[in-house]
Amino acid sequence: MDFIEQKRHKELANLSSFYRLVYSEIEEVGWEHLVRFGGDLELLSFRITDKKGRVHVMEIQLDKTYPQKPPSVSAEVPYIFNVKWSVKSRLKDLVQQFREHLEKLQEFWSTMEDIDHSLCVTNKKELSRATTCRQIDIGNDCLIMLSINTKDPSSLPECRFMGSGLVVNPVRKLWLRNNKRWYDLETA
Repeated sequence: MDFIEQKRHKELANLSSFYRLVYSEIEEVGWEHLVRFGGDLELLSFRITDKKGRVHVMEIQLDKTYPQKPPSVSAEVPYIFNVKWSVKSRLKDLVQQFREHLEKLQEFWSTMEDIDHSLCVTNKKELSRATTCRQIDIGNDCLIMLSINTKDPSSLPECRFMGSGLVVNPVRKLWLRNNKRWYDLETA
């Protein structure tokens, strides 16, 4: 065998090992959770249901050197967790880390759902679970932009008032005068 053939043979052997490893790890996670995968198995998407029944899709990007190099993760969440990885880690460990991350976001998503159901939120079709802001229509072409803290969703949200000063200024003054009550409710 010449050098080029030896190199090609080694590449195919490595690729075969990579495929076997990834297939066995998909088996551990469960094929029923696999939503899609790239033909080269470098991109995997898993469907994960959280404790409240919300369905999430976790996308995992693998490198051909996997598991030596940690995979990258993306999902429709406000922020991604820091992947804890070693060469002995497996996809099921990554999925478990994602489940733990989803658990930390439960209160945030419940708060956002409460806002969506009880206020006049604009652009509802454009919202995602990654969105931390809500635009509230208060009438007369005026809006309040609420920014919710993902790690403490019951804390006082950041508010921006948009619209005609004639309409918005009295609402802003009311907000500034009464927002200290929010802290009183939190400590009660």
